[in-house]
Amino acid sequence: MAKMLKVLIVYYSQTGNTEKMARAVEEGAKSVVGINVEVKYFARPEELAEADAIILGMPTYYHDMGIDMKNLLEAVSKEEIDLKGKVGAAFGSYGWSGEAPIMLVEIMKHKFGMDVIEPPIRIKYNPDGEGLDECRKLGKTVAEKIVKSALDSSG
Repeated sequence: MAKMLKVLIVYYSQTGNTEKMARAVEEGAKSVVGINVEVKYFARPEELAEADAIILGMPTYYHDMGIDMKNLLEAVSKEEIDLKGKVGAAFGSYGWSGEAPIMLVEIMKHKFGMDVIEPPIRIKYNPDGEGLDECRKLGKTVAEKIVKSALDSSG
């Protein structure tokens, strides 16, 4: 395989719980050969276009996702960046309700036409060992999926 496949993980975290999840997702994705993983706290819309897979991490605040993630997705939409068919996934921590990762999946699937792995991972408060294993598995699943599709398309 000539080109390294790229998994982009964009997340926001205030308490550090979603950041722990992001790092575990990164570990899982990096465990797959031929994968380049980039983890960012902030991404420009074009960066999403350059990735083979996009994993978004967002904690839930007051039954909603944070404004930074909303702004990013809004910009992707406004700039008409094509994410159709890209592999996507979402995760996030929450205190009460946990809607943000579900909203992300809906947007990726219905607004951008991405190939989304469901359900998103939602962990209440601080992720424990089992939760972090789930995150690693998500990263690995996403990475394996883009490797498989790259191999399928190369012939």
